[in-house]
Amino acid sequence: MSPFHPFADELMEIAVRLRDAADGRSSMRETRIAPPPASGRCRLTMARRTYALRRKREALFGKPDLFGEPAWDIMLDLYIAQSEGKLVSVSSACIGSAAPATTGLRWLTVLAEEGLIVREKDADDHRRVLVRLSPEGRAAMDRFFDAVECG
Repeated sequence: MSPFHPFADELMEIAVRLRDAADGRSSMRETRIAPPPASGRCRLTMARRTYALRRKREALFGKPDLFGEPAWDIMLDLYIAQSEGKLVSVSSACIGSAAPATTGLRWLTVLAEEGLIVREKDADDHRRVLVRLSPEGRAAMDRFFDAVECG
């Protein structure tokens, strides 16, 4: 059970399902990865809680734009997906930003220019572009979660 909210894990699952449903198909594919070490599980749990709490806050206040921080939402979404061994399309990342698609795209560009994310063509569908955290972006997220909870 989450110390932040008793339904944090369920809220995260709903957020992921909503993002995928809005994308019109499952935009994330499962890949096989080894379970993360204990510190990785702590970081993933914190990332899920943080993302779920942000969506819950929006729902309770009823004003998603009031607390908008699309770059952070994208980073959280990509961190969670990468930790789970999932791939994320650009359109799915925009949905994960919890902002209009144009805003999500603008922030994806900024994050790429800052070296925090990487864009690459989908090997299975050359029409799609996938995004993931760069090694620098991943390391920064790991440092963040270690500093706030898991360190």
